[in-house]
Amino acid sequence: MKIIKYLVCILTSAIILSVTASAKNKCVPKVYIFGFAASFNDSIVYLTNIQELDSAWIDDKNDFLINRNDYSYQFKNYFESKNINHRTCIVSYALKQKDINKKYQKIKNKYVKNGNFDIRYVPLEDFQFKTIKSE
Repeated sequence: MKIIKYLVCILTSAIILSVTASAKNKCVPKVYIFGFAASFNDSIVYLTNIQELDSAWIDDKNDFLINRNDYSYQFKNYFESKNINHRTCIVSYALKQKDINKKYQKIKNKYVKNGNFDIRYVPLEDFQFKTIKSE
């Protein structure tokens, strides 16, 4: 029985080490990003312009932007500083400009075609994403 517990412990440790070893982060020179914010309380949606982030960190395995939630919180904090509360903020990103343009156009068309939403654009002078260093 002790041998089985010992083997399970070794096997579990090996699996954990292999998973953490394979998930590496890499710094890419450029990532394109934009923010979108909406609320369930009103029909106003906000969009930023597409922005370029320099030296952003990407998960090497699946090209996920590291600390995506922190970028969303940057956008959310912008609204809270303007006393515009209760916004659900998301960010969309891509490594290529043509890919981010498609994403941007898709979300914009979704709300323009509906016609029931007031789309407001957040100018670059008012809000700009700041690169977050990977830990």
